[in-house]
Amino acid sequence: MISKIERITDKTRALVNKFFIDNWYSTNMSIRGEIIDGTKLDGFLIQEDNRIIGLVTYIFFYDICEIVSLDSKKENIGIGTALLKEIENVAIANKCTKMRLITTNDNLRALQFYQKRGYFLTKLYLNAMDEVRKVKPNVPLVGENGIPLRDEIELEKEL
Repeated sequence: MISKIERITDKTRALVNKFFIDNWYSTNMSIRGEIIDGTKLDGFLIQEDNRIIGLVTYIFFYDICEIVSLDSKKENIGIGTALLKEIENVAIANKCTKMRLITTNDNLRALQFYQKRGYFLTKLYLNAMDEVRKVKPNVPLVGENGIPLRDEIELEKEL
């Protein structure tokens, strides 16, 4: 059973910031070459034993809700799906017409996850990770499954 989904608050912000550093090398996130300050992002989390086991963050661009991060530390029990539904509901409540996100070419699980939930591949940013590494030099050259970490892939879903 999935624990309670809670909104990121001042009380949980330090925990979220630590999660970003531990999992994304920095509190700064990169979307299409633009640096996003993760310490100011809205979102939702799921905790277990005072540890984040699921986190989603987002920003709005006009009528588009952009998912900045979606993480599940326990796979295949519905954490990612629950958080995705939560953020899609927030987007609809805020009159968004579209969801959007970026993932990397090596993240096969994310590509599978989002496509199964109605997202479409819309853009490919070749060699985008070279630009990301200028700001976040800790980002590895090789990603999941031994795949060279090079490109960003944009996915979208109409609401």
